[in-house]
Amino acid sequence: MSEWSEAAVSAGSGAGEPDRAAFLAFYQEAVPEVYGYFLHRCGDSATAEDLTSETFLAAVRNIEDGRPAPLDIPWVIAVARHKLADHWRRRAREERLRDALEQDPEPADDPWDVRLDQLRANDVLAALAPHHRLALTLRYVDGLPVAEVARLLGRTPGATEALLVRARTAYRRVYLEGEGGGHE
Repeated sequence: MSEWSEAAVSAGSGAGEPDRAAFLAFYQEAVPEVYGYFLHRCGDSATAEDLTSETFLAAVRNIEDGRPAPLDIPWVIAVARHKLADHWRRRAREERLRDALEQDPEPADDPWDVRLDQLRANDVLAALAPHHRLALTLRYVDGLPVAEVARLLGRTPGATEALLVRARTAYRRVYLEGEGGGHE
């Protein structure tokens, strides 16, 4: 497909707006390539779909911010590479948080049990209120001292300690509720 040129930009409905028809044609051509890229690397269709959406959203934002970009597969795959790296970093952070909050110090013998625990911990984190999830992530995944967490959250250290206590309690409650809710 042709490069994103000034002609394509000026063909839009306003100054600096992209040519929507050109982008739509590019999108239809590139989606299978980007989705395949993610599916091959993640092995999970839901994750591949989410990352494909994130990639094209980032591409559109890049173009709308006035940064010229070629409308071709190598360019969008480069954007996809960045999204995949972000995904793996995010996943590693969630696993570190789960490990920090885990109550059972004995390692599981079965790797399948470990994977199920990881999935469950991710589900528990997702069920928490955003301020609890953020406080736990900053403190236990990023390893920040309470004073730094307080500064980032715009709270006093005492209020942050109280928030962390409530967040840990909420995590345990949701985790234990899941044990009785059919999760094995």
